[in-house]
Amino acid sequence: MKYSLRVLFLTIALACTTAFAQTVTVNSGVTQVKLSSELVTALTALNVAPGTVNPTQLVDGTASFPITGGAVDAENAKGEIAHSGGLTLSKGSTIVRLQSFTIDTTGAAPVLTGLVVVNNSVLGRLPLFGLQLPSGFTLPIKPVAGVRVNLSGVRVTLTQGAADALNSVFKTSAFAGGLRIGWATVSSVVSTSY
Repeated sequence: MKYSLRVLFLTIALACTTAFAQTVTVNSGVTQVKLSSELVTALTALNVAPGTVNPTQLVDGTASFPITGGAVDAENAKGEIAHSGGLTLSKGSTIVRLQSFTIDTTGAAPVLTGLVVVNNSVLGRLPLFGLQLPSGFTLPIKPVAGVRVNLSGVRVTLTQGAADALNSVFKTSAFAGGLRIGWATVSSVVSTSY
């Protein structure tokens, strides 16, 4: 009986150690998105001006969003990565803020959610952009030198829900689900969780 209990406790301890060892805590970093010509053309045609929410920077068509935290399972890439800052879309007196982005890979498909604010009224957190991992992406995730995880070539597209919301706010039908927003590069500093 005592032997069986020892085996059981040992099994549980090993299982817990393995589970924790495969999860990395995301401490900091930056996600950069090179905005597509399709998006820029659509915004220009609608007279909608893009801007940023501090501390995001938009330089030469590339937006940089600081990573503030998160956790990712290295074995299956499921997890969340949170960001500060965001984007603004302005036309006349209408200002839409898309901010506090979270990359969420816990569902059926990777998505980027964000807090949507229209003229200083919070609408809520919505799935804004679909994310498509680059071809050749393989698991498990292996941090470089044990502290960095870098992923480039992530395709970012507008979700249908976000397109419907923007069409409603700006009184247009120009936004469509699947519109290519750009290409993302995620560079994060990580540590193993215990």
